[in-house]
Formats: sequence, C-alpha cells, structure tokens
Amino acid sequence: MTKPAITIHGGFFSELTTSPETKLAKQEALRFIIRKSWDFLQTHSALQTAIYACTLLEDDPLFNAGTGSQIQSDGVIRMSASICDGETQKFSGVINLEDVKNPVLVAEKLLDCEDRILAGEGALRFARSHGFGYYDPRIPIRIQDYEARKKAASKTGTIGCVALDSEGRLAAATSTGGKGFEIVGRVSDSATVAGNYANQFCGVSCTGVGEDIVNGAVAAKIVTRVTDGMPLKEAVEKTFAELKPFDGFAGIVAIDHFGNMIQKDSHPHIVYALKNEGSEEIFG
Repeated sequence: MTKPAITIHGGFFSELTTSPETKLAKQEALRFIIRKSWDFLQTHSALQTAIYACTLLEDDPLFNAGTGSQIQSDGVIRMSASICDGETQKFSGVINLEDVKNPVLVAEKLLDCEDRILAGEGALRFARSHGFGYYDPRIPIRIQDYEARKKAASKTGTIGCVALDSEGRLAAATSTGGKGFEIVGRVSDSATVAGNYANQFCGVSCTGVGEDIVNGAVAAKIVTRVTDGMPLKEAVEKTFAELKPFDGFAGIVAIDHFGNMIQKDSHPHIVYALKNEGSEEIFG
C-alpha cells in the first residue's frame, strides 16, 4: 500500500504584491487548503483530491485562478484549467473560459467526453449545458490593478495540485486566470501538457510565464524523464537547466510514484505547500 502525499502551489509571491502581509496571508491560505485536501485524500482518489484542492484555490481571491483572476487587455477575464489522470492517462481542459466560478470543474466534466479540450465560446457553451451558471470572477483589487497597468502586464500566477493516493495513483490539476493584460486569444500553458501532466510514474503542476513553460515543455519533460528511469530530483534539475538559455520563468510542484515530493523555481519565489504522513511545509 502506498503512503499518500500531496503538494499544492499558489503561483509566485510577486504575482499580486510583495507585501509581508500578503505573503503571510498566502501562506496561511495554503496551510488551510493543504490540511483540508490531505483529509480529503484519506477517503478519495488522487484525481478527486487534485480537483478538490484546485477548487479551494480557485475560490480564494488571493490566488490568480477562478475568483480573482487577472484581467486581459480588453477588460475580460478568460481562465484556463486542466486535469491529468495518471491512472487512465486522460487529459482534459478548458482554455479561455469566461464567466464561471470553477474552471477546473468544467475540465472534470470533459474527462468522460470524446472531445476533451475546449476553448472560448465552445467551452462556455459546454459549461452552461452542464449546469455551470454565470459567475463574475473579478474582485476590486484586480479591477484597480487593470486600470493602473494598462501599459504593463505583471508576471504571473497559477494554482495547482499533484496528489498520490493510497492505491499509488497520481493526478495533477492546474488552473489560471492568465498573466494579465495579455492579447485576446493568448493560450496559457495551464491547459497543456507543458504546464500540467501526470502518468503512473510522476505528476507535475507548473506556474510562471506560460510561454516559457511551453518553450521548455516543462511538465511533460519531467514526467517523461521520470518514466524513463531518471530520479525525480535529477529530472527536475535537468529540465530547469534547459530553461536557462532563454531565462525561462517557471516553478513546479511534483510527486513521483515513490512518494518523493519536490518544488523548484527558476526565479524566487513560488508559494507552495506539501504534506505526507510525516511532514508539512509552507514556503515563505
């Protein structure tokens, strides 16, 4: 029987503000969410837990996903999220989805569909047809930030979870509100295998600049290397070394099938938490 493990992240500290108060608030939020998600994992699968943890993160306005997502250049919030089930090797996602509360739950509905990645208007029609009603994810600070930064977008934030359950199953889920003030139609890494991927050997969730993460194929590379027999730490280090030539801005959380957990960022600092039977850590 496998010992369960879970790790979550809430993007980079610089994504909203660098104030000590916000850092502390994010740390406390992650501590609360990882404890709730750990309890949930005791009686649920890795897939169910990864989705559950992401909904909690999406619902917290401190993080750039779901409620509190960044506003794009035309004043509209468009969100992306994906799920990867390591057991079935099914990947599903939504790209540039508007006016729903929890994009990761729409991605969950797509897991059982033949067409599993939907974008824009099609994603919204699918969401509405499955009972996801209208929801405005804007919060006052995002509106103020948008008005103040119409000529300068900020660097980034995303939320995610990787979970390993007692049956040895791995799953990853990732959700983002984008980088803020991006060109309409821009696609985030979060609904691609570059930003969110898992199989029976490893699961990875990414945050950072989506273009850099896609350029580096970060999650897929790490998972592939672990699958091919490379230790998790070595796979992560090698993948991040390959970001250096273009100064790639990325952070990850990952778990392998042995229960090893790791966090890594190329620019300080990703905010994350991890938990198994013997540890709990909140990075500050």
